[in-house]
Amino acid sequence: MKIGDWIILSFILFMSLVGAALTVRDKLAAKAGERRIPERMLMLIGAFFGSYAMFATMLMIRHKTKHIKFMLGLPVLMLLDSALIAIWILYLR
Repeated sequence: MKIGDWIILSFILFMSLVGAALTVRDKLAAKAGERRIPERMLMLIGAFFGSYAMFATMLMIRHKTKHIKFMLGLPVLMLLDSALIAIWILYLR
């Protein structure tokens, strides 16, 4: 693998970790009655390759599972992210 491949994979892993961490943080803030993370920020992180980990984390901790915006939006972002990864692998490497 080339150095560019490692950089892109590292970015995807980093954004996944950030997405999962923010999801857990928002759940804890909701339980404690503290200031929440804006939904716009959560969706933005999801759009930048955090959608896989965020969706899995939301299902595991049962956070925002009744919000159609997240339960439909994140899978759509997962498809878009997958398409970008496929384009990268097939055409840009």
